Amino acid sequence: MAKHRIVKHPVLPIDPRETILFSWQDASLTARAGETIASALFAHGVHILGHHPKDNAPQGIYCANGQCAQCLVLANGRPVKACMTTVQARMQVAPIEGLPILPAVATPSTTTEIEVGEVGALILGGGPAGMSAALELGQQGIATLLVDDKDRLGGKLVLQTHRFFGSADAVYAGMRGIDIAAKLAQRVDLEPDVEVWLNSTALAVFSDRRVGVLRGARYTLVTPDVLVVATGARERFLVFPGNTLPGVYGAGAFQTLVNRDLVRAAERLFIVGGGNVGLIAGYHALQAGIDVVGLVEALPQCSGYRVHAEKLARLGVPIYTSHTVLSANGMDHVTSITIASVDGSFRPLPKTAKTFACDTVLIAVGLDPVNEFTAKARAHDLVVFEAGDAQAIAEASAAMFTGRIAGREAAQALGRATAVPNAWGAMAAVLRSPPGASRERPPFDREIGVFPIFHCVQEIPCDPCTTACPQSLIEIPSGDLRDLPVFRGTSNASGCSGCGRCITVCPGLAITLVDYRQNPELPTVSVPYEFLPGAFDVGDEVFALDAGGKPLGRTAVTRIRKPSRKDRTWIVSLLAPKSLAKAIAGLRAPSSQTEPLPEAIYPLADDAIVCRCERVTAAEVRARIREGVRDVNALKVMTRAGMGACGGKTCARLIYRLFQELGVPDAEITKGTTRPLFVEVPLSRFAGAGNDEH
Repeated sequence: MAKHRIVKHPVLPIDPRETILFSWQDASLTARAGETIASALFAHGVHILGHHPKDNAPQGIYCANGQCAQCLVLANGRPVKACMTTVQARMQVAPIEGLPILPAVATPSTTTEIEVGEVGALILGGGPAGMSAALELGQQGIATLLVDDKDRLGGKLVLQTHRFFGSADAVYAGMRGIDIAAKLAQRVDLEPDVEVWLNSTALAVFSDRRVGVLRGARYTLVTPDVLVVATGARERFLVFPGNTLPGVYGAGAFQTLVNRDLVRAAERLFIVGGGNVGLIAGYHALQAGIDVVGLVEALPQCSGYRVHAEKLARLGVPIYTSHTVLSANGMDHVTSITIASVDGSFRPLPKTAKTFACDTVLIAVGLDPVNEFTAKARAHDLVVFEAGDAQAIAEASAAMFTGRIAGREAAQALGRATAVPNAWGAMAAVLRSPPGASRERPPFDREIGVFPIFHCVQEIPCDPCTTACPQSLIEIPSGDLRDLPVFRGTSNASGCSGCGRCITVCPGLAITLVDYRQNPELPTVSVPYEFLPGAFDVGDEVFALDAGGKPLGRTAVTRIRKPSRKDRTWIVSLLAPKSLAKAIAGLRAPSSQTEPLPEAIYPLADDAIVCRCERVTAAEVRARIREGVRDVNALKVMTRAGMGACGGKTCARLIYRLFQELGVPDAEITKGTTRPLFVEVPLSRFAGAGNDEH
């Protein structure tokens, strides 16, 4: 039985699935029907998927999204990506050790004609942007094909158990990502003019304006009148010694394992990056019962929403701002991470180094748009529109709205829709806006009745609390979605009833209720709680915390309100002196041991891997640049950097960064040539051969 499965979760339902058998290195293992090879292996504690032929370095997963080739294994004798390939009953899976000897392939006795089709609009990507574009096009009666490489629609939404910010009316703000994904997918399914191809990978845009799509095992050419690119983003790689050890991977990969596949992917993890992706991944880890040892951010403050950072702080997670990672340490798997503070120029200060024991390091240092299809479509004069992260990196709420805009623009290009309303562009700009300034709220002097206290002080686009209040007592006075909400109720019967809806709908868990009705000197404070019950009960004492996680004192639990199936947020009521009541924002949940090890482990920077596929180090690339090489194509020939299976997706940015670090001006650099195909595909597919026999 797999020992690393999540069997209970405060938000996600535990869906019992049929169990099938497969083998790993001739050992019989179990998998849940429909899950990927990578998830099934992680569920059994297998993190090393093979060794690289160049230096025998252990290989694990990195992106878990099909964008790199880090997780290659042999399945029934054929190399496949473990993160994208579904386990089949009795499948024989083995690691790739050295260069694999592939089975002989017989010459196909028959081939089939390549399927060629035409469609009004082709959408690449079934995430929030792609689905929103499809709905807009479908409502205009345009024949639309939506292509996605996963087994379900939703994109990154299917990994998000938290509530979303933005506008409740425009983009489902206040709902959890998993629920938004289900709602949008259901709406797409009801559109008669929208066809969906799942488990289908877009490969390239050709000069004849056809798009090559691998639909399962069948290669197909699609000729669209317009193309909508909603392919999302890929996670950035980061150079430091030990960065390719199994256990170092992207935050999105972690969320895929934990939130989609219900696999306990770590015991103790450390997060690199204080944007929303890293902060949210830490919160998801804690909900899954995984210890978060700490988070490191090079900037003086986290770049993500302050309410996300404060949620982690209240849960006891140390956040080390103005720090960077020096190395991940271990022989075959991560055993620790070394961090250090940085100076004003972001240079690490070795004397400040600290090492923490952990088994997983999450890289959350930003995203790059997957926009290759857009560039090629424009080069070949195919009418193309972008949406979501493929257009500009932003939150999923912005992706939904830009998807609507792209769908309307595509329909308009086909002569089937009115112009995009000006208000849509304005809303998209607001939803894409970065976190604004933090402001001090004026003191709230009321000490009678019951009312909400808002602990959000940063300007971010969010308004669910204003629509959740049944009495309409919460508003944003300026009307700007990024402004702070205020309470406009009274203390009489027409005021706040204490229903708690504002508490449970708040994406930042930043609203509490203070109730003076029973005891004005010892009011009741109700706070949100999104963890499984059991750590405390009514009558127990817990530590009350302010918004930033500072303990305010011990307080007794007086009531625990069970969440409805819809909101899945508990409301815990605490007794507190009136001098502290309005400052309480949460309570202390059990936290992990987060102290550093007694002695720091120092890195060797030249050993850092720049090209994961070909195992090219920073030292190798630097040496060639110092010799005068300024052509990235020449670097590829000399070092093999960028020549691997992923096509330079992860190393290209890092090679240019090394040029910058050595002071080479951009004007002197000849950029590398990109491959005509963006995703690996067997050559037999272009001949129309099937998958099983050929």
